Amino acid sequence: MAESRKGNTTGKKTPRCIICGRTEKDGALLIGREEGCICTDCVENIHSYLSENQPSASRSNFAAQVKEDFKLLSPQQIHKYLDQYVIGQDEAKKFLSVAVYNHYKRILHKSSETQDLEIEKSNVLMVGPTGTGKTLLARSIAKMLHLPFAIVDATVLTEAGYVGEDVESILTRLLQDADYNVEKAEMGIVFIDEIDKIARKSDNPSITRDVSGEGVQQAMLKILEGNIVNVPPQGGRKHPEQKMIAVNTQNILFICGGAFEGIDKKIAQRLNTKVVGYGVQERAKDIDKKELLRYIAPQDLRSYGLIPELIGRLPVITYLHPLDKTALRDILTNPKNALVKQYKLMFKLDGIDLEIEDQVLDLIVDTAVKYNLGARGLRSICEAIMVDAMYEAPSSRKKNFTVTVKYAEEKLAAFTGSMLI
Repeated sequence: MAESRKGNTTGKKTPRCIICGRTEKDGALLIGREEGCICTDCVENIHSYLSENQPSASRSNFAAQVKEDFKLLSPQQIHKYLDQYVIGQDEAKKFLSVAVYNHYKRILHKSSETQDLEIEKSNVLMVGPTGTGKTLLARSIAKMLHLPFAIVDATVLTEAGYVGEDVESILTRLLQDADYNVEKAEMGIVFIDEIDKIARKSDNPSITRDVSGEGVQQAMLKILEGNIVNVPPQGGRKHPEQKMIAVNTQNILFICGGAFEGIDKKIAQRLNTKVVGYGVQERAKDIDKKELLRYIAPQDLRSYGLIPELIGRLPVITYLHPLDKTALRDILTNPKNALVKQYKLMFKLDGIDLEIEDQVLDLIVDTAVKYNLGARGLRSICEAIMVDAMYEAPSSRKKNFTVTVKYAEEKLAAFTGSMLI
């Protein structure tokens, strides 16, 4: 560090920063020799400049590397991959497979031939009852992808300045998954779950702001459309002093999912108002009243509480139908991560061979259907049956354990009884 030159009578020049020209009298902390000093403030500015610009140069070859190493899967191949983890829901799988395929294609095949004609991304909205596989579809896609993938929950989002998370936190998760490689994050996919929870609460004017409803929808528009968004890398509320990272959302695919509880009533109302006059009965016969979600349209989403601007940025709308007994039975045994396979593995780690009678599986499915629990409820029912066995298994010397119908009914009695209270 340069020595202080206060009281210097030898005629030597006063050390000053070679960049900003400040001296120690100006409050600068100098580093170096007299003929080549630099202040600590300029060192920090140079470091900030290099950290912001040098990584972008090193990341410039990322797209070319992905294009060279990645094998583009066809929609049918993506659909086949999803079949390993998700039972049924062929319609949703088809829409999702095409959306992901087109997303890869528009990223990897950009060339001078397509500069005049830009292919727009097709954000997807999945509508379906709880426990039908929306989140599982997203997680299965995440296992297959070689690009950044983030799953976020819309229920925690609020307008900027209110308690909760800002909309920009959606991109913060994507940046974290990309190890803060901006160019890599700009080629990613985001799944926004529970998007129906940000629907407009009421059409009536109120003195209170709808900070977690319509306000969030307004804030999401710029992200879904494709703009340069300043993203706080560590979350905006806890670290307000941090530097923002500019992220271009033009090539980020957004997949949204929600249960939209009660939207089937709005669909039924719309269908009834349309079929008026001659041929009403004939047209009504063609409507499947048990699966009204297959007739969902943008106007139904608008009447539910989504603003038209948000609906326009989610052009691809698909549905997930309720699971029947056959599908629930297959979910227990067929997928790679089937519940029965998981329980058998847990018991095997304790040196015990687990067997479950077929009638027990039917009992589990019937209970889930009776109480309308969906696929997610299968785990709760299985836990109610297996908890005592898993508690005793590590201390037991048994090498085999069989779950019988009688045993399962006894364990389920307390479970179903608590649900009726």
